[in-house]
Amino acid sequence: MSKLTIVAKITAKKDSVENVKKELLKLIGPTRKEYGCIEYNLHQDNEDPAVFVFHETWENLICLENHMKSDHFKNYVNAVDSLIEGKIVHKMTRIA
Repeated sequence: MSKLTIVAKITAKKDSVENVKKELLKLIGPTRKEYGCIEYNLHQDNEDPAVFVFHETWENLICLENHMKSDHFKNYVNAVDSLIEGKIVHKMTRIA
C-alpha cells in the first residue's frame, strides 16, 4: 500500500493567530513519535500569518486514523474549535 500524504490548511481567526499557532506547535512532538508518522511539518504563510499548513506523510490510512483518535489531537481540536475560520484537509497519494 502506498504511503499517505496529508496537506492540511488551517485558517485562524485574525485575533486568534498566536493562540492557534501555540496549539498547533503542541501537536508536533507527540505526533512525530506516533507509530506510522514519517513526516509532520508545520508551515505558516509569509503573506497571511493566519494561514497554517501541515505537510504530513503517514505509513497508511490506519496510522492517520489512529492519530486523529489520540488525546493530543483531540485536545487540539477542542482548543481551537472557536479560534479558526476554516480547515481543509487533502488526503493524497504520491504518483511520481
